[in-house]
This record gives sequence, structure tokens and C-alpha cells, in this order.
Amino acid sequence: MVKIAIDAMGGDFGPAPIMEGLVAALKQNKNFTAIAVGKKDVLLPLIPRIYDNRIEILDTEDVISMHDSATDALKRKESTIYKAIELVKNGEAQAVVSAGHSGASMSLATLRIGRIKGVSRPAIATLMPTSENQNTLVLDVGANVDCDAKNLFEFAIMGQVYAQVVLELDEPIVGLLSNGEEESKGNEATKEAYELISKAQLPNFAGNVEGSDIFKGTVDVVVCDGFIGNILLKTAEGVADTIGKILKKNLKRSLISIAGAVLMRKVFRNLKVRVDYAEYGGAPLLGVKSPVIIAHGKSNPKAIKNAIFQAIGAATSSLDEDIEHRLHKYTQK
Repeated sequence: MVKIAIDAMGGDFGPAPIMEGLVAALKQNKNFTAIAVGKKDVLLPLIPRIYDNRIEILDTEDVISMHDSATDALKRKESTIYKAIELVKNGEAQAVVSAGHSGASMSLATLRIGRIKGVSRPAIATLMPTSENQNTLVLDVGANVDCDAKNLFEFAIMGQVYAQVVLELDEPIVGLLSNGEEESKGNEATKEAYELISKAQLPNFAGNVEGSDIFKGTVDVVVCDGFIGNILLKTAEGVADTIGKILKKNLKRSLISIAGAVLMRKVFRNLKVRVDYAEYGGAPLLGVKSPVIIAHGKSNPKAIKNAIFQAIGAATSSLDEDIEHRLHKYTQK
């Protein structure tokens, strides 16, 4: 049975939504157990007695806040995220989920759990909604501000493997984010990455893609550096929020609009589901030896539940082995 380590204190809203999400996940999936890392006297009242045998509590009081430096994480060995990562490192849990300090989670996972052989830098991947009945996996969205061509090449391989193994896509198409579709477009890093991916003959490489292709569903995986990817992610969240507010404001202006809104309620509900990060749960840190899921700091119980399901899916797959094998295969060409 899979065991998931949970940083129970790390989110913006404290342990309540995290534990509620954990309990919801336990209720829906009976094939895993959890270790909640945090203040025992705070967490214990949040656990229904029926789940006492499926949730262990690792008692610790130190919490790395969003205002702390990620570099401090290695020194604070009593912090919730440090102890959660150590559970995975020591084999006491198979995956970790945290809605806390993302920088601390990434640093500790990379240094304590370690990178998969052949990976220069891990990358954060996230799903973006499209106009089609699918999503686009984008990486990196924040782990690496500066990337070279080799990093982007590795991201392409890791993203394609994740799309196949975890998202269960048969032949995922990979695109390299650039400022134009032509081979000559892009900065030096993307041009060189284009050559590396082409030379390695990575299957289903679509070449350069533009930002609009992400939301059209033209490709399944889009590769970029963490600086661009993080801006892309936060811009998309802002646009989705703005569109929702514009719709609400305009629908209040006339009775006709209100009548139309009633008829369109299902459409709006589906739209909300497609752009709601809670539906996807969290972002996997690809390239480390065990699954690490980084959830949004403002995660609600639904987001935590889905982040846990992501962790279970990755932990019960051959993701890490497949990434190592595929990297070896394509770097030998």
C-alpha cells in the first residue's frame, strides 16, 4: 500500500484545508495511507477517529513560511517540509505533497532525495486548460529561472515521459516555446535546444510553438525555461480570473443577460472547472528520484485531495525509471 507524506502546516490557510483534503482523499481511495507532518495537538482534532489507522502524525512545530528564504530550509531540520522530505528519502513514504514554501520544497527534494541519473535540473510541470477536451503539460514553470539548451532538452524528455506514464497519452507531441514557429526563431538557448531535440530524434517533436498553441491544444507538452513558464502560469491565472469577473459584471446589467445566464449556467460551470487549479491539484517536480507534488499555497481541500491523487499516480507508476531510461537512450545519439 502506498504511503504519502503530507506537509500538513505549509499552506497559506493553515492545516484545516490540508487535513480536510487528506481525509477526502482517504475516503475516496482506500489504497493508501498517510503521514501528516505538523503539530500533533493541532492536527489530531482534524482527523475523524475512523481514519486513525490510516493517518500517522509526525509531531514537529517548525514551519517554513513564505517569507523565509529557501536557503534556510537545509538548516531547519525540525521543519515540517524537511521532515516530510526525509520520510521519502528514508523510504518511509513513497511521495510527498506540500502546499508550503515551493522554493524550500524544491531545494530539499533536489538535495535530500536526489536527482534521477541524467537529470541536470528538476523542473516543475503543470497542466494548462485548452479549447479542446484535453490539457497541455507545461514545464518548467518556476524551478529554474535560467536554463541552457541541455536543460530544455531534458525537460522535453521528462515531460513526454510524464505525459505517457502518468497522463496515459499514447504518443504525446512535444513543442518548444518560442516567439515564432520557424526554426530560426528564438533566443540562443531555444535554438540550440531545437537542434539537440531534432538530432536526438525525439519522437513526435513538433518544433517551435507559440504561446497561443498552449491553449489551443496543438501539442501535448510545451517546454520553456522557468522564468517564462512562471510568468505564463500567473498570467493565465490572472486572465481566467478577469474573464470571470467581466462576465459576472456584464450579466448583471440587463434582464436579458440574466435570462441568458440561467441558460448558460452549465457552460459557465464547465468553464470554471477547466480553469480551476484545484481540479489539477498540484505541480509535480520532475527529475527527482521520488514523486514530489507542489500544491498552490492557497489550495482548498479539493486541490489537496487531487494533489494527493497525483502523488499516488506517480508513486505507483514507473515514472522515475522511465525518465532515466529515456534520458540515457536519447543522450547517447
